[in-house]
Amino acid sequence: MKVKKRIFTGAILLVVSLTSNLHAQPTGAQDRVYWIEILTQIADPVLVNMSQDKLRATMPVETLAGGENPNNARTTHLEALGRLLAGMAPWLELGPDQTPEGKLREKYTQLMLKSIEHGFDPESSDYLNFEITRQPLVDMAFFCEGLLRAPNQIWGRLSDKTKQDVVNAMEKIRKIKPIESNWLLFSATVEAASLEFTGEWNPEPASYALMRFKEWYKGDGWYGDGTDFHMDYYNSYVIHPMMMDVLLVMQRHQKGEKELFELESKRFTRFAEQQERFISPDGSYPVVGRSIAYRFGAFHQLSQASLLNMLPTSVKKAQVRCALTAVIKKQMSVEGNFDKNGWLTLGFCGHQPEIAERYISTGSLYLCTTVFLSLGLPETDAFWQDPYAEWTGKRIWSGQPDVKLDKAIKS
Repeated sequence: MKVKKRIFTGAILLVVSLTSNLHAQPTGAQDRVYWIEILTQIADPVLVNMSQDKLRATMPVETLAGGENPNNARTTHLEALGRLLAGMAPWLELGPDQTPEGKLREKYTQLMLKSIEHGFDPESSDYLNFEITRQPLVDMAFFCEGLLRAPNQIWGRLSDKTKQDVVNAMEKIRKIKPIESNWLLFSATVEAASLEFTGEWNPEPASYALMRFKEWYKGDGWYGDGTDFHMDYYNSYVIHPMMMDVLLVMQRHQKGEKELFELESKRFTRFAEQQERFISPDGSYPVVGRSIAYRFGAFHQLSQASLLNMLPTSVKKAQVRCALTAVIKKQMSVEGNFDKNGWLTLGFCGHQPEIAERYISTGSLYLCTTVFLSLGLPETDAFWQDPYAEWTGKRIWSGQPDVKLDKAIKS
């Protein structure tokens, strides 16, 4: 009996061992490959077509419940380019090298440069709208945010003519007045980019936006989107990322607001801590508020906190990588996120056009790429090098005892 028992036990251990190997967690290098695959899959229809000056001819304009909103047709192309650059820029900024990834980066850098050339050339078929409706302010700001994130590989490699075309577009955008909400940061971001790349700016939009957000701060890392608090992801889509980018430019150029920069840095880190805790063990997260069609762009701020090395000490880079990978896989595992030609469709998890607000169209959806900001960290960074790590939601729901309590900040 003892011999039989040992054989039986050994067989169980062998099965457990094999099962464990079958479910071995991916490495950081494997996660990075997956992130790049999804990012480039999302980017291809936009950049391949626009680099050939045929974005307008090929890009669909899907809107609310299949209806037509003529304003969307005027603005969706700038939305696609600006938002895609905002998300892709840090990865492109790593520059080319002789590795397969380095060569792939160069391919997409060239596609992006050519797309920008066409988008800002008034003689191009794909010349973008910078004047009709107020929406161009939004997406010129995302475009400028992308330039700030890739000053060498994108701005630095544009031709002198295209740089002037971009500056001319900024001049047109300045005529659009923002509403009293997160839109104030769009004007501030355009001015910050002007300061960074031309040495000239109008400080008033930045000063006014920062003054208002000082007033709209609600506590524990959260700002109101205007005077009221809204339970949505706009603190991540726009408010924290753009405020941080504007303040970083102002610090580099010694334009003041040092005290707010230090305060916002604490709030920024605290908000990242909360974002990491939003992610459930299976990679799902609360579906609340407006603009949820931006999918995993909801974690723009968390990915930026990793990129800027501004995570709290309670959150390790590897657990953010693993959490965000789970989020991306959760949403990308569902059929319907792309149409037959590879364009993103309206929806949160698959094709769900009823969840899109009237202001959302195909181009709007490319804000989802901001989840990929951490690709701007080189593959040698701890974000990619450290082994698999469970995130807070996964640890706490599995009963692990080493989970720290969550504390609000006072400032």
